[in-house]
Amino acid sequence: MTAKTRQTQSFDVMVLGAGIVGVSTALHLQRLGLSVALIDRKHPGEEASFGNAGIVQRNGFVPHAVPTHPLTLLGILFGRSSAVSLDMATVLRMLPWLRQFHAAGNARGVEAYSRAVAPLRAFAVEEHLDLAHATNANRFYRQGGWLHLYRSETAFQASETERQYARVFGVSYREMSAGEIGTLEPGLTAQGLRGVHWPESCSVSNPGAVVDAFWRGFVHDGGGYFRADAMKLKQERGGWQIEGERGTLFSRQAVVALGAWSADLLARLGETYPLAVKRGYHMHYRPLSGASLSRPVVDVENGFALTPTDNGIRLTTGVELAERDAPPNPAIVRLAKRRAEEIFPLGRALQEQPWIGSRPCLPDSLPVVGPSAKIPGLWLNFGHAHDGFTLGPVTGRLLASMIAGKQPFLDPAGLSALRFAT
Repeated sequence: MTAKTRQTQSFDVMVLGAGIVGVSTALHLQRLGLSVALIDRKHPGEEASFGNAGIVQRNGFVPHAVPTHPLTLLGILFGRSSAVSLDMATVLRMLPWLRQFHAAGNARGVEAYSRAVAPLRAFAVEEHLDLAHATNANRFYRQGGWLHLYRSETAFQASETERQYARVFGVSYREMSAGEIGTLEPGLTAQGLRGVHWPESCSVSNPGAVVDAFWRGFVHDGGGYFRADAMKLKQERGGWQIEGERGTLFSRQAVVALGAWSADLLARLGETYPLAVKRGYHMHYRPLSGASLSRPVVDVENGFALTPTDNGIRLTTGVELAERDAPPNPAIVRLAKRRAEEIFPLGRALQEQPWIGSRPCLPDSLPVVGPSAKIPGLWLNFGHAHDGFTLGPVTGRLLASMIAGKQPFLDPAGLSALRFAT
């Protein structure tokens, strides 16, 4: 390689991580007139941003809870739950985190979560559509909301807190009988089900393609994209430096948006966060007998979602508590498929192996968005848990405004890194 191609390139900000959170952050920084280098070791959107259910949630004011019912726990321990599966050694290692996570699910914790996440959700759909319009990704978006299904009255009543907060924050929903579910989605076997339709949410037909379109828009407008290993980031006098495939990159400011890998880099820099990983899988299927869905459907008790995509019906699984880099467990997908076929005829698989990804989760289920608690010039945007696809564009805009010294369009205090500072 020539000396010219190995020369140092300087930018105002480098964004580490090219999932939807990082790409959205880069786009918003670019809009504010800053020069931006977007950095990843892979093509943009190939981790958790690729494999989700493709839902942009307007609802969602109660964090996921630790199961406590004895029968539910027995089902999990014996591998009979499609909502939660686990590796016991990993769970034992995670016990301190799980205790924090459980404590954050009490009434006070739910109230704090709802107050912090409600402003983000209020802008989530709008921010997605704004970036989609600017990057020609509109074709992937569709209205119609999504549908929550409940197989028992007990589960339906247990979800009342979510509907209570929806009423508080003015988010519409419609409770549905089995007959109404069948009318809305004729492809479902709805007998014995209860449902809740959330019409203000939207969904996409290809989450990975959305991130790819956002990235292409960023590059088209002059943004720099570079392949590099984020773990090689070094703090230099006056900024940050990293060696990429095409030379040295330097910037005054750096953003960590590495999802489930964020804590790895931050630990190398001397800053620790209680970040855990919840793994998930997906497979695509061709429905039997021409059955179809017009919107995503989630089976709340069984933890899986069914989403109509450009590549068939996507089945996304519940939560697996296992080491981030452990081999995949195909039994999880098989169990979810059996449960899913009780309500929808999935048919033939359209891929040979399931996709697997990792959700980065903090114990209060909220992301960290803002400046590092300890390191000047370092900014954080990670820990979105189950909501990375939903919240990436809105937290990207929020962080970009802080980096650029602009007045944030909403209060970021509840997302501050200081809540974990020791």
